Amino acid sequence: MNIKLIEKAEKSHNLSKKELVNILKDSSIDEALFEAANRVRKKYVGDEVHLRGIIEFSNICRRDCLYCGLRKSNGNIKRYRLMPDEIIDLAKKAVGYGYKSIVLQSGEDLYYTVDILTNIISNIKRMGVAVTLSLGEKTLEEYKAYKEAGADRYLIRIETTDKELYEYLDPGMSHDERKRCLRDLKELGYEVGTGNLNGLPNQTIESIADDILFFKEIDADMIGLGPFIPNENTPLSNFKADNFTLSIKVMALVRLLLPNVNIPATTAMESLNRNGRIIALSSGANVVMPNITEGEYRKLYAIYPGKICINETPNQCWNCITGKISSIGRTVSKELGSRLKMI
Repeated sequence: MNIKLIEKAEKSHNLSKKELVNILKDSSIDEALFEAANRVRKKYVGDEVHLRGIIEFSNICRRDCLYCGLRKSNGNIKRYRLMPDEIIDLAKKAVGYGYKSIVLQSGEDLYYTVDILTNIISNIKRMGVAVTLSLGEKTLEEYKAYKEAGADRYLIRIETTDKELYEYLDPGMSHDERKRCLRDLKELGYEVGTGNLNGLPNQTIESIADDILFFKEIDADMIGLGPFIPNENTPLSNFKADNFTLSIKVMALVRLLLPNVNIPATTAMESLNRNGRIIALSSGANVVMPNITEGEYRKLYAIYPGKICINETPNQCWNCITGKISSIGRTVSKELGSRLKMI
């Protein structure tokens, strides 16, 4: 019966919450689900893979999220902060490797004022690439200033649409405020990226289904589906998690319901499975986001344990991932990687 639901999703790109739950709970149809998502990916976004180079420029954060290794209460991490010239130089090198899109990501570090960030954004934008920001919750005025400086996209995960769970996991934060950020970004004309963590403590399959429907409701442009990986330096360190297959299933369902969005094969997936990004690319994903930060900073941006590629150089990462993409018959895109809108 659930096979019929996959067929329905592939044709209509719609499922009810109950239907999503049925698929998520049925492990016997996983391969059929992944194959359907791959067909929809090929039909709507093609075989090109968009590479987006991430610069993780500060691991200082004012927040205290229970699942994140960058939380302000973590005293077991060496903190760092890159200066604007260093960030711009990393972007310049990445463009030299062949990246068409740069992602600026950090903890919520208040050192970086609007003036500092707009200067960084405008300098990188002049390199002829797309600029994505992942800086957390900001005011409408701040988002507007970044957009005017040249930012194209903004990533801010909802993490979970379960308000009670969200506010437990993110003490001092408001679920309504998170949604406000997403609304503001949409209104300002950003390509908006969001997503969730799968396998969180006390998270239900029903709430994950709500997450998927939320992504469709807000018409997100990019959706990152990460597995929750417990960090030893957080209050959730003892929670047992095996969330790889669940994350791939959620990703595949997102592809079926939002056929033309950009979906990354996340680094975290490969931290759980050595072929994680290839499996994701074969199950609906069309984006990879390699780390282009250099030196010890690659290790210090320790959101979760077991992070891959921390001992590699950005150039080695480029060669590695382009080789993997070629090995499955896909090609690296030479475009900026904007979402292809459906006609």
